[in-house]
Amino acid sequence: MVTTLRRWLAPARSVPETRWRARSRWAASPSTLLTLMVGLWLFGTGEALLVDSQLGVSPWTVLAEGVDLQTGIGIGWATFFISLTVLVLWVPLRERPGLGTLANAVVIALALGLTAPVLPSPETVGWQALEVVAGIALIGLGSGLYLTCGLGPGPRDGWMTGLHQRTGLPVAAVRVLIEVSVLLAGWVLGGTVGLGTVAFALFIGPSVGYGLRLADWVGGTGTALTSADAPATEA
Repeated sequence: MVTTLRRWLAPARSVPETRWRARSRWAASPSTLLTLMVGLWLFGTGEALLVDSQLGVSPWTVLAEGVDLQTGIGIGWATFFISLTVLVLWVPLRERPGLGTLANAVVIALALGLTAPVLPSPETVGWQALEVVAGIALIGLGSGLYLTCGLGPGPRDGWMTGLHQRTGLPVAAVRVLIEVSVLLAGWVLGGTVGLGTVAFALFIGPSVGYGLRLADWVGGTGTALTSADAPATEA
């Protein structure tokens, strides 16, 4: 009984099979598309909360800032080339894109752009910290919903699921390792690190794990996947 309870209260180790999972990465039912859009919108809203908190950007933005400082190509181009590099790293991991990969770029950007202007921009550290916590939680929840649609991950999440599949490490642990490594690389290159940045790097992994667990609670079929279509046993 205690073991079962601990298992259900722990963050998911892998991507669970859900009732709304698509049969193909390029075709989906209306319910799957709705789940995908809700998940990505929550993800983008979480990103907006992190930006509005003014306590530090995500580790990937720190890396882009550091690359820009070292090369002078601009933070936009730095972000583009980093994303391109991450996609190239999909090849040895045998990760594949899908409709969700394309929607990731569009919907998250749209949610970020529409949500950020209406947020309160608090000036006290307490409220700013609350925005960081809420942002990390929403990104974790959004990730759990959209990743279980089976329509393909975003560029960085694909690296996470691919490494998870190849190493067998829990999704949360892989995500933390990635974010901390990216944060350190960006800091070494001269990127700006804030308290929110460090919090994101340390807690986004568990947040995604709990987002996947919640998706399993709501619509799980009792089967776990290590990536979008590779079966595995959940410990």
